[in-house]
Parts: sequence; structure tokens; C-alpha cells
Amino acid sequence: MSVIVKDLVKVFGEQKAVNQISFEAKKGEVLGFLGPNGAGKSTTMRMIGGFIPPTSGEISVCGINVLEDSLSSRAQIGYLPESNPLYFDMYVKEYLYFVASIHKIKNKKAKIAEVIEMTGLEREQGKLVGTLSKGYKQRVGLAQAMIHDPEVLILDEPTSGLDPNQLAEIRALIKRLGEEKTVIFSTHIMQEVEAICDRVVIINRGELVENEALSALHAKHQAGGLLQLQTTEALDQSILKGFKGVELIDQKGMNRYQLSFNSKDDLRASFMEYLISKEVGIIEYASREVPMEQIFQKLTQS
Repeated sequence: MSVIVKDLVKVFGEQKAVNQISFEAKKGEVLGFLGPNGAGKSTTMRMIGGFIPPTSGEISVCGINVLEDSLSSRAQIGYLPESNPLYFDMYVKEYLYFVASIHKIKNKKAKIAEVIEMTGLEREQGKLVGTLSKGYKQRVGLAQAMIHDPEVLILDEPTSGLDPNQLAEIRALIKRLGEEKTVIFSTHIMQEVEAICDRVVIINRGELVENEALSALHAKHQAGGLLQLQTTEALDQSILKGFKGVELIDQKGMNRYQLSFNSKDDLRASFMEYLISKEVGIIEYASREVPMEQIFQKLTQS
């Protein structure tokens, strides 16, 4: 395992920001690290990166104990924090040369050219960092995280501020990096989780609420999934609510309904029988996978 977190706790004064969380991140996977604002995501990422010490617990990066040898563990990590601190008065290429010097990279010129190409900064490399758009500043932050070819990438909201075209490019880059490195990736955009992540860790109020492969997570929370229903005529929703197990009804248009169930059992067949017994004329009756956004809300709203 590239990153192992065990029984991690962080207390600020009287507030327990992170409470006994444990998870592992493997080489060759993108781990989606999710949670609502204030859940403890950034605090956990900073502890893994060795920037703040945990109150208790253990962290290992590439076999190195972060508490015992923080400098060696940090050498294995490329970190893009949510705030993305940059030197605005430096030129892009100059800033990357500065970062490469800190990491004592030997062939700086070739490595800088490589990360500039990977992050699409060719046209911006001669500009002052402070004059760039937010999206290009994010690219510079990603370039500095990658420049020393780390084994582990910790990316906190890396696609913030990108336009749709940039989003597609950076998502593809992160996915590609995840094939050979360990990537811990934080985002609030659930479509990105579906597109990029192999596995998902979700925390809420500092506590671990889910740790699963993305496919297993969907299967676990499927419960018959969503049901797309179209009828021959408008229905009184009391008919739909009369079936025990219907949780939510969302009217999508003329005689079209999307329903979800509150049971772990697959109720589609029995619900069909119920509709027939009520003499409901059915045009469409089709399953839809529960989206990641709905799973996230279910796990983090209380």
C-alpha cells in the first residue's frame, strides 16, 4: 500500500475534526476522498502530507512513517492544496524552476518542459502567475505537484475554476496518472467521481461513513435503483405512495415519474404487480442506476 491511515484523530481545542478514521490507498488507483464542507477532508490530507501532526493514530506513505520521518515521506508526495498558494510575482516557468530546485531535480529544463506539456501550460509559461485565470493557476499548481515525479499525488479540489474543456483535459490527466501512481483526489463534483475514481472514501463530521470500490458502492446502495415510470394518463401520487417501499417521487414531465425505494430488497417486480392491480396503464417501466450524488447525500445528510 502506498498510503496507510490507521485510527487517525485530530483535535483542535474542543473540536474533534477527525475521529478514528482508517483507510488505505493503493498504487495504480485513484481514491476519491469525499465529504461535505467541514467534514475533515483537508485536515486529513494535510496530516498525510506531514504539514500538521495528528493528535493520535498512524500514517504511512510508501512504507515511511510520517511522524517519524516527515521529510522523507514528503519527498514521495505531490500536494495540491485547496488554497493553491502560488508566487504571483514569478513567471510560470521561473516558478516551476524554483520548485524543481527545492526538490533538487537534476535535469530541470527537461522536467519543466514535460510538466508544462502535460498540464497544457505551453502558451502561458512566459506569463506572470498572478495574471493567469483561476483555471490556469490550478494547472500551475498541478504542475508543481507533479514536477518531482512523486509516488503519491494528493489533490484537493484540483479542478476548481476550470472551464468544461479544461475539465476534460485535467480529468484525463488525473486518470492517466492514477494508472501508475497513487492519487488521493478530493472533489465536490460527483460526476468527476464517476469519471475518475476507482474507489471512494466518504467522511462526515470527521468520521468514516464509507470505504468501497466505486462499483461495490453502487451495488451496495442500489436497492432496486431508481425507477423511471411513464403512464398513459396522469396519476394521483397517492396511488404511487400507497405501495410500501416507495421513498421519493419526482415528477419529470407529463405522466413521467422517477421513484426510489427505501428497501434493500429489489421491489421492482412486486411494484409492477401493484400497478397492474391498480389498473395503471404503463408505457415505460425502466431501472436507472442510483447516481453518486444521491448516495453521497444519503450518507452525509442527517
